[in-house]
Amino acid sequence: MLRLTAADHAAFTAREGAAPIVHGSPVANPRTVASAIRIGNPASWEGATSARDESGGLIASVTDTEILAAQIRLASSEGLFAEPASAAPLALLTRLVQDGKIDREATTVVVLTGSGLKDPDAALKNVEPPVELDGDARTLAKVLKL
Repeated sequence: MLRLTAADHAAFTAREGAAPIVHGSPVANPRTVASAIRIGNPASWEGATSARDESGGLIASVTDTEILAAQIRLASSEGLFAEPASAAPLALLTRLVQDGKIDREATTVVVLTGSGLKDPDAALKNVEPPVELDGDARTLAKVLKL
């Protein structure tokens, strides 16, 4: 189990339509593109709030739009295909930096626990369909503008 030191701050993320801990009560029909965090009454509620309190951290929610933007950012800038639930912490970090709550130069860690292959549906809805080509190098070079 990861233990945080007094200098560390834990941040936990949920989607706004599925954030029972953020709102302080269970959510009957949680809604989010991030299926792994679509939980209306988490079994780990006490553990999450204890980790937040012990670390001086926070539990906050982000929108599906922020989650998907973070998923795209991970793929385009880092070459990582993360499931939406794993992109949610990056979405929160991005917002906290934009809001000035975390210094842009601060050292931070975002743990990605799930491959995008665990939950590819959201990504597939937000990309162009694949291009089908004849099997020759000239056609491929043309499409790639080489």
